[in-house]
Amino acid sequence: MIKHHLSDDLLMAYSAGQLPEAFSLVVATHVSLCDECRARLAGFDSIGGAVLEHTESAAMAEGSLEATLRRIGRAPESPAISPPARGRVLPRPVRDYVGGGVDAVKWRNLGGGVRQAILPTSRAASARLLYIPAGAAVPDHGHKGTELTLVLQGAFSDESARFGRGDVEIADESVEHTPVAEPGAACICLAATDAPLKFNALIPRLVQPFFRI
Repeated sequence: MIKHHLSDDLLMAYSAGQLPEAFSLVVATHVSLCDECRARLAGFDSIGGAVLEHTESAAMAEGSLEATLRRIGRAPESPAISPPARGRVLPRPVRDYVGGGVDAVKWRNLGGGVRQAILPTSRAASARLLYIPAGAAVPDHGHKGTELTLVLQGAFSDESARFGRGDVEIADESVEHTPVAEPGAACICLAATDAPLKFNALIPRLVQPFFRI
């Protein structure tokens, strides 16, 4: 059962197309797993449509339509939302970026058995898959911006709560934590950040530029 959901601000921004691609990927993936957030998103989409219907039209400059279509053609495609297939760790939005399931992920070792795979998104924010062995911990860290972490397999706990499959943790500058994967299955997460993390220990800070975290 999913206990940790997306905020209204994130869902409204996603509905309005205002999120960076990496954050949109996390939202689309969570919504594909969560009936509650999918229903809330549908409500925001309906409100947005109603607002557009009652908005007065405005005159457009010559060539505006062509310029808009060109910008749409250059924009990254929004991650698709669809119900996940049973038994698959990676929901459809993530599989589209990876090009398959977990076996297709190109992992890079970070040390201590922890691995990551950076996904191709726009530069406004970064998205990555994280593989944390059961019982392993991510070094304690804070945040210079916002981090969204969505659990796809297993579970982890930190100073605030426990997060299982489908749960999303929203961390900002006020959060400092040490996520620890629970015993059992390895924890696989989808994480998106719009600023580097703030590691407290020296070694994670030294390797941070090489691992782009």
